[in-house]
Amino acid sequence: MSERVSVDVVVVGAGPAGSTAARLAAENGVSVLLLEKDREVGIPVRCAEGVGESSLRKVLEPRPHWIMNTVQNAEFISPSGLHVLVHVGSDRGFVLNRKIFDYELAQMAADAGAEVWTKAYAYDLLRDSEGRVAGVRVRHIGREVEVSAKVVIGADGVESRVGRWAGLKTLTKMHDMETCVQVTAARVEAETDRFYFFFGSQVAPGGYAWVFPKGNGLANVGLGLSGDFSATRKPIDYLQDLLDKHFPGAAILTTVAGGVPCSGTVEKLVTDGLMLVGDAAHQANPVSGGGIAPGMIAGKIAGRVAAEAIREGDVSEKRLRKYVREWDREVGKTHRLFYRIKEGIFRLTDDELNRTAKALQGLAPDEITLKRMFRVALMKQPKLLLDVARVFVG
Repeated sequence: MSERVSVDVVVVGAGPAGSTAARLAAENGVSVLLLEKDREVGIPVRCAEGVGESSLRKVLEPRPHWIMNTVQNAEFISPSGLHVLVHVGSDRGFVLNRKIFDYELAQMAADAGAEVWTKAYAYDLLRDSEGRVAGVRVRHIGREVEVSAKVVIGADGVESRVGRWAGLKTLTKMHDMETCVQVTAARVEAETDRFYFFFGSQVAPGGYAWVFPKGNGLANVGLGLSGDFSATRKPIDYLQDLLDKHFPGAAILTTVAGGVPCSGTVEKLVTDGLMLVGDAAHQANPVSGGGIAPGMIAGKIAGRVAAEAIREGDVSEKRLRKYVREWDREVGKTHRLFYRIKEGIFRLTDDELNRTAKALQGLAPDEITLKRMFRVALMKQPKLLLDVARVFVG
């Protein structure tokens, strides 16, 4: 017989989005249970671990021991090997230690009053007599538990089943699913003041490769391919070619693989008694694939809105749509613009990428900005130039 537990909010998934949602709900005075299927929060790390400082500060103040490296430049390498250095200005980038970062985000949720269960595998939803979401069924360290909740927040990543169980359309088209593989390697010779990005049909068709230095010769080296190409050749083979060419002396310490939804946000983020955040909601930046900051911003909004709705005694889809409206104002509109820009970049040929790099190389370093780079690259797609202007306005 199943045990029964009752809370106000249950969050499925203790990544940055889920832990943030759990913390904000608890800080707003409701009882919260945070579920993590793995034995420890923060593992395995399937992430390049990069995040922008300004985006992170929208949610919380960074702690120094989360940060392995701080970068102020981005270096882009064209298919023919031309290098373009872009100074990102005041918005620095961080390379995080995700094991420590994720662990402490969950601890912050616990400090705010949330209960945390690890090795807790959610396998189904509970529903009330009218068919509305009313909790989750969980296997937790050898026991079956029915967790009833007024609101379920699905933060269970790109493989999310929570939204699908609730009838939300969470499927990502193959074209928009980046198939990624990454190694953490020692003996990587790279400048630590920059992120590196490699482009080209022979490097990562429909995507890009990256090097995120972590200091002392350690770096995350990975790539993502559009699903349109992932069946033709294995991503690991492209990555091995990159390592052999640019970092032949690297020593591989870890290897991870996974998918990133570089798509539009899912059509519906909420239904009665349920909300989706993070990769489960396809909220990663469609151009970069970065999901840490947008997921945390979504979690911050969703946790607070869930608590407000519970206090008001109304967890209907209509009430929970406040989260959708706030997300749209904060990130969603820009997310849609980035998706259109991504589609434009996807259509660029190797020759066009090389011409873009050559045109930018004639400029002084302080004249090369991300906005200018996109404008040059997409010059033959004038409809997208307005989107570029909107994204980088100001």
